[in-house]
Amino acid sequence: MEPYIEFCRKRAEFFRTRALDYVRAAEALGVTTRRIIWRHTLPNAMIAGLTYIPFILNGYIATLTSLDFLGFGLPPGSASVGELLTQAKNNIHAPWLGLTAFFSIAFLLSLLIFIGEAVRDAFDARKIRV
Repeated sequence: MEPYIEFCRKRAEFFRTRALDYVRAAEALGVTTRRIIWRHTLPNAMIAGLTYIPFILNGYIATLTSLDFLGFGLPPGSASVGELLTQAKNNIHAPWLGLTAFFSIAFLLSLLIFIGEAVRDAFDARKIRV
């Protein structure tokens, strides 16, 4: 279901970009549709996709960690944070295993969120750059 939602989101972004004034002005000047797509619509619609990539990666990492912790992810014995959480659960007398896994996943996911916010702020057309 999620790929369909992403497709709809990108399609809506293309329609939003196509309705902007400078695209309509280019159509009125007789610029070909292919040139309008490559020069105006595609770069502006790609910004929405590029700013959403860190958040998608964040979801994938959390899902892989959760599935691996439950035993449905990577094969047993492979190095992953979910495997480290499983080892921490099995060795409750060694709290550093759980703390290491928790802080590593928290740091990684927080870092991805900060990167996503920075990319979104960098590509935001509404911000005034001096």
